[in-house]
Amino acid sequence: MTIDAESTTPGAAFPDEAEFRAEVAEWMADHLVGEHALLRHRGGPGDEHAFVAERMEWERELASGGWTCVGWPVAHGGRGLPLHLEVAFHEEYARAGGPGRAGLIGEGLLGPTLIHFASPEIQQRFLPGIVAGTEFWCQGYSEPNAGSDLANVSTKARREGDEWVIDGQKVWTSLAQWSDWCFVVARTEDGSSRHHGLSYLLVPMDQPGIDVRPIRQITGTAEFNEVFFDGARTPADLVVGAPGDGWKVAMGTLAFERGVLTLGQQMAFDRELGEIVAAAQRTGAIDDASIRRRLTDLWIRIRIMRWNAVRALRVDEHVALPREAMINKLYWAQLHRDMGEAAMDVLGAESLVTRYSAADEGDAGEAEMSALHKLFFFSRSDTIYGGSNEIQRNLIGERALGLPREPR
Repeated sequence: MTIDAESTTPGAAFPDEAEFRAEVAEWMADHLVGEHALLRHRGGPGDEHAFVAERMEWERELASGGWTCVGWPVAHGGRGLPLHLEVAFHEEYARAGGPGRAGLIGEGLLGPTLIHFASPEIQQRFLPGIVAGTEFWCQGYSEPNAGSDLANVSTKARREGDEWVIDGQKVWTSLAQWSDWCFVVARTEDGSSRHHGLSYLLVPMDQPGIDVRPIRQITGTAEFNEVFFDGARTPADLVVGAPGDGWKVAMGTLAFERGVLTLGQQMAFDRELGEIVAAAQRTGAIDDASIRRRLTDLWIRIRIMRWNAVRALRVDEHVALPREAMINKLYWAQLHRDMGEAAMDVLGAESLVTRYSAADEGDAGEAEMSALHKLFFFSRSDTIYGGSNEIQRNLIGERALGLPREPR
């Protein structure tokens, strides 16, 4: 997402959008070849375990061409691109088959948060590594009793001299087993509750006191993890904002999470729909008028998804989501789940069989299933992670429409 303050070089001239799209497409065609060719369309949601080391190397390849953090201010290592060119870049990246970004959490969530909330010293320490693709991040938010209700965080951090000492548990932590750092929301004030007394800490992952345990999913993969902190440490100055301001900073990160990097998701959905249509043609399901209506409806909904996302790509001066953005997660989660169900229906009897084998990558067995089976199984989680559908409806009602809060 574009950061408003001085995001471009004064007087900078930007290319025509069509020319810029052609430039991105040409660069991708020239570089997503050879050792990188196997990464095409890999590493997206539900496939994050695939080719991790190779995708980390791809981040450095992107950085060499100046294609990381393209919307960040020039002063922080970005290109300062205006929003319409950011959109163009991420759409052309997805169209070319660019792999899921190993640096997604650093570039899309943490970086904008540091630019808005962190001290110059923290910015200078961490932003260059994100731009260069040399440091990778995970997000320490959810806990067993603090998922969609993030304010229920119980992980604690206490100050000991020049360090924070952290104890607690996080869960559903994507990419934790491969990350160098984690931004952790922890309770740093004894006796505090809910939104109060939280701090936003930057914690190195490679240290005693941190235990990462992958969570095996129905697909057989394990990109999500439990992370246990038992006396883990981080320097006292690695807190974003002031101690106790963690809720405000964490909400800022969530606002950036709905940013322009997610536009590639719409392109991925479009590609998946093409695979569903091809399967319907192969199995003969396309001859069923009700199937054709469903596929047409999905095509329309994917286009609506893009326009909803584009119109909501801004945050206000308080780093809060505009009202229009509050429908997006609920919308695409239900859309993707419906796509998975349509995929199984067009496969017919083929949808009933899959099998597991030893993994070629990682330490988890992976189901030998078609892309459409993977779509179906993973999309079951879409309406839960990142805020369940029920929570999203509450947010729309209470924050966008001003309705009374749900009784507790």
